[in-house]
Amino acid sequence: MMSFVRRLSKSAVGTAIMILFLLTIAASFAMQDVRNLSPFSGGMSGQTIAKAGNRELTDQELSKELQNRLAEARRENPMADYSSIAADFDPLVDALIQQKALLAFANANEVVISKRLIDAEIAKLPQAQGLNGRFSQDAYYRFLAQARMSDAEVRDEIQRSILNRVMLAPAAAGARVPVGVARPYAEMQLEVREADVALIPTQPFLKLVGSPSDQQLQAYYKANLARYAVPEQRVLDIAKIGPENVANVTPSDKDISDYYASNQSTYSAKVQRVISQVVLPSKQAADQLAAKIRSGTPFADAAKPLGFSNADISVGPQTKEQFAGLTNTAVANATFADNVGANSVVGPLRSDLGYHVIKIDGITSQGGKTLAQARGEIIAKLTVDKRKEALADLIGRLEDEVADGKNFAEATAAVGIKPIRTPVITAGGVARAQPGFKLPAELAPALRSGFELAQGDEPVVETLPGEAGYVLVGVDSIIASAPAPLAAVRAQLSQDWQRKQANDRAKAIANAVAAKVAKGQDLRGAIAAANAGISLPPPENTKVRRIQLSQMGGKVPPALAMMFSLAEGRSRMVADPEGRGFIIVKVTKIVPGDVTLQPSLVAQLQNEFRQPLQSEYAEQFTRAIGKDIGVKRNEEAITAARKRIVGGGAGN
Repeated sequence: MMSFVRRLSKSAVGTAIMILFLLTIAASFAMQDVRNLSPFSGGMSGQTIAKAGNRELTDQELSKELQNRLAEARRENPMADYSSIAADFDPLVDALIQQKALLAFANANEVVISKRLIDAEIAKLPQAQGLNGRFSQDAYYRFLAQARMSDAEVRDEIQRSILNRVMLAPAAAGARVPVGVARPYAEMQLEVREADVALIPTQPFLKLVGSPSDQQLQAYYKANLARYAVPEQRVLDIAKIGPENVANVTPSDKDISDYYASNQSTYSAKVQRVISQVVLPSKQAADQLAAKIRSGTPFADAAKPLGFSNADISVGPQTKEQFAGLTNTAVANATFADNVGANSVVGPLRSDLGYHVIKIDGITSQGGKTLAQARGEIIAKLTVDKRKEALADLIGRLEDEVADGKNFAEATAAVGIKPIRTPVITAGGVARAQPGFKLPAELAPALRSGFELAQGDEPVVETLPGEAGYVLVGVDSIIASAPAPLAAVRAQLSQDWQRKQANDRAKAIANAVAAKVAKGQDLRGAIAAANAGISLPPPENTKVRRIQLSQMGGKVPPALAMMFSLAEGRSRMVADPEGRGFIIVKVTKIVPGDVTLQPSLVAQLQNEFRQPLQSEYAEQFTRAIGKDIGVKRNEEAITAARKRIVGGGAGN
């Protein structure tokens, strides 16, 4: 269940929240980031699935979570439907109930997450930041609209994430696997096995199979209708809104002159004074130094007896504003007074640092730019800014039109956008009736959202990658999945029937060989004696250490997996997962592992087991919380929800 729950964090808002917390959570815990759960309130309608303390889980919440899970599954497999996630139903129910129990436990024990803390985490969301990198209310509202969440739901999400971190991390901290537990696993990893492995291939049997009759073809078609089903297809309305829609937006002469006037610090001439300075703690010492310099002693020579080197006294070229930042306004004003010229000595002047003695070594001036000179760069900058604003305004107007109840055509017409209507397409963007049709790759977000919307849902705005802009997408019509007509798939049907016949023959031969080997016959001899009608490849001898399986990244060939599930001298047959035929394995030798050959493996396994152990501690802690707080499951409602939703009755 743990890995299932962690997958939930891959949703749009889950990803945003995980950015805030992933680096600070000690381990991946059971209920870490289940998205879109809302605490129960008395005004919520719907049948109660379960109750944990004073928190209730309703069938609406469960339905919403399964819709989110389906959307996630469709990002990996556009053809997925509710039956594809049926195995996730029970783990999801358990996870949601445990999350409710954790919230109830926190409430009962007065564990409170402050609004200020939640506000601070919202401000960190990248999607809630404006062009200046700071929190923007408008950007946050756009993020909520794109994620299809309310502010309350985001706040609940953040609150639960913080609670999980605060309450579960301590429970899992310090998990340690003893040497006595890790050592047997290490010995098992070093175990060596030998086996004879044979493949009874399907492909050669095809030449023994003839063409099917009409009766055979029809029978095979009826028995395999699901295999020839055309996936759900849709007609989508799509309107791209990008830079081309605001290409005529340019700054006015007033915009240019206003920008120039408000940025005089950039365009006006800069007067700088080259300054030497010493700051002393007492006015008496400062007066003596100033008098010495005014009497003709070079500044560096006068300051040297006080412990100041040339590098210490040199401040360098400074504008008035820059020098005020180093000292204070009064010191800067006196230093840059009109009657203070080159080689003047200023001070002593008082600041928080002490008493300043200042010498003006020189005065420089950097020429600024006139409006005419700066006009080109100002136009370039303002054009970019104004077009971004215009594009954001256009999107805002479009969303307002949709929110006011206008349909797709009315909303786009109101803002002057020309939409397109796709032909009947699958979730992969393929038009079966128009092989030449190809949806532009940049509109992939529109395709994804278009197949997540239900019939009658309002159109939604999605952000396109890069600087491509935005896209409004709506559903015109939905064509449910249905079997293709036999005539349309006849050629494919005939090939599949022939492959089935060849597969059945290969399986019969493999069963016969496996039966002989199980009775003690040598695998090589059993294959040689098989009456297959074709030449079968001889078996191969394979030798492998168990630890090599863990290095295959979870993609262990079935023959190798079978080698480590059988006792010495035992055999078994299994279908090849790639459809090449049937594999027969007979284990001929087992050599126990010797941990002294690789002593570091024990420590390595101790470390690898730590994270699963932490997750187990966290899960057991949440189960203990559930027992303490009191969990009541409505099994009748859960069964009804499973039948209604997973059975395909919700949102397909």
